[in-house]
Parts: sequence; C-alpha cells; structure tokens
Amino acid sequence: MQSVENVDPKTLGRWVGWSMLATLVVGLASAFLIAEGIDINLTADVEATARNMLDAELRLRAKAYIAAFTFALDGLVSLGLFLLLRKSGQLLAAWSLLVSVTAAIFSLLGAIFALNAAEIAGDPAYQNIASESQRLLLAGLQATSNYTSFHLGLVFSSAAMAGFFYLFLRSALIPGIIAGWGLFASLFVAIAIVARDFIPLLGHEAITGAFMISNLVAIVATGIYLSIHGVRTSLKAPS
Repeated sequence: MQSVENVDPKTLGRWVGWSMLATLVVGLASAFLIAEGIDINLTADVEATARNMLDAELRLRAKAYIAAFTFALDGLVSLGLFLLLRKSGQLLAAWSLLVSVTAAIFSLLGAIFALNAAEIAGDPAYQNIASESQRLLLAGLQATSNYTSFHLGLVFSSAAMAGFFYLFLRSALIPGIIAGWGLFASLFVAIAIVARDFIPLLGHEAITGAFMISNLVAIVATGIYLSIHGVRTSLKAPS
C-alpha cells in the first residue's frame, strides 16, 4: 500500500479540488431541488418550514441522505488539506483538521433532524398520539435544531478553513490572491455569524449576502485551481 508520505502532492491537490467542487455542487443541488421550503436555513421562517415539513416526508429523507453524502465529501477535503499542508505548519494543520471534522459532525446532525422530521410527518403513530399543533411543534423543534447545528457547523468550518488558507498563504502552494481571499472570507463568515448574535444590525440581509458570496468565491476559486493545477511543487520555506 502506498504510504501517505509518497502521495504526489499535485494528484492529492486535484482530488481535494474536485471534492471541494463536488461538495458545492451537491449542496446547491440539494438546496434548489430538494430542500426548498423545508430547510429553515433558506427561509428563517420556523412556522412555515415546520408546516412544509409535515407534507414532505420523502424530500426530508432525500435531504438527510444527501447531507450524509456531503459529510463524506467534507471528510475527504479536510483530510486532503491536512496532508497537503501539515509540512507548512503541523500544529495548525492538525487543529484545522480537528475543527473541520467537528464542523462536519455538526452539519451531519442536520441529517438526523431531517430524518426525525420525516418520521413525524410520515409515521401514523404520530398522527394517532399527537394533535396537528403538537406535530407542528415537534417539526418546528427539528427545524430549529437544524438551524443551530448548521450555523455552529458553519462557524467551525470557517474557522478551520481560515487555518488551512493561512497555511496556503504561508507555503505558496496556491496563488497568494486565492489564499489571501480565502483567509479573509473564512474569517468574515466566522466573525459575522458570531457577532450578529450579539449585534442584531449585523444580521441584515446585505451583510449575510456579502459574507456568503465572499465564501462562495473563495471555495470556487480554490476548488477550480486545485482541480486543474493541483499544488505548486516549488515551495516557499515557512518563516
């Protein structure tokens, strides 16, 4: 079996790039084709989302299994980034991997909450033991739990990516403009999400749109560069 020490960095970089892009494509496809109306993170309307959930058992199950698949892709990306960047800063790379895995677990909880909601929507037992308002409350709790787990996962994943992008910037494995923008976007997302819980003004749609677009640009640019070029083989010595 080939040791990880002997894995070609360019090949590994391309795999990471394709996995990043696949994660993005799967996530967007799920949001637009499956999760419309049943994902509180897209609407921020608990009551409407809960009502839609009670009529969307199959879509909830599909959303859950897609989330599980995305969890596997996220794991590949995180491990690949760690292997690429550990020589540029082993402690930070290991920390970023740990935080990234934690973020993926938070996101995976969304799959559990979607399956819970599917059971509430489709299992006749819930129709027999609970009134419509009680089932609506149960579905609302699943939606709210999904909201909190998603946002905690986003904060953790952004913090982890900030660590990885800093190591990219330090090592020059990818162009500095991509690494620098990725570092900025990741910190922007993490700080804005936490800060808006204490400063309501930061929850304005314009700010949310700004940090989401910034992060999207960073992921797409990094994924495309890595999938085409891999990483640079002539490294800048870490200072």
